Amino acid sequence: MAFKPLHDRVLVRRLEGEEKTAGGLIIPDSAKEKPAEGIVTACGEGARKDSGELIPMAVSVGDKVLFGKWSGTEVSVEGEDMLIMKESDILGIIA
Repeated sequence: MAFKPLHDRVLVRRLEGEEKTAGGLIIPDSAKEKPAEGIVTACGEGARKDSGELIPMAVSVGDKVLFGKWSGTEVSVEGEDMLIMKESDILGIIA
């Protein structure tokens, strides 16, 4: 990928939501909620302290993460819709 986020930002590919309910009903696109899970596709170097020391990122490329519902900014990278957000917007890594 030709895109590299700066500082403590990460690029996340949102995972697709469920197409059906547990009862088998098909959910139309207009009624679907955007999923709050994704895969990290690119990471910056990390934040810097006031002293200039680098704080390494806690997430890495390939991690499956959970983020807030309104987190990040939607961007189009190489024709694909993705999210760019600060590392602090990520709630956790899904094992």
